Amino acid sequence: MNATLLGLLYGLALGFAAAFGGFGAFVAVFVLGGLGLLAGRWLDGKLDLSALVGAARDRR
Repeated sequence: MNATLLGLLYGLALGFAAAFGGFGAFVAVFVLGGLGLLAGRWLDGKLDLSALVGAARDRR
């Protein structure tokens, strides 16, 4: 199991633990799952934030 999948599962587990129903729970799980996915991608070295920052600098 790679860090991306582990981060996604961890984020989803935190989302389920933090919320217990309704639309707010859906949003919490979605956001925390996304954050877990991003953290896992970063740990795997597959998320290059410098490219995003460089693109933002080039627009100015």
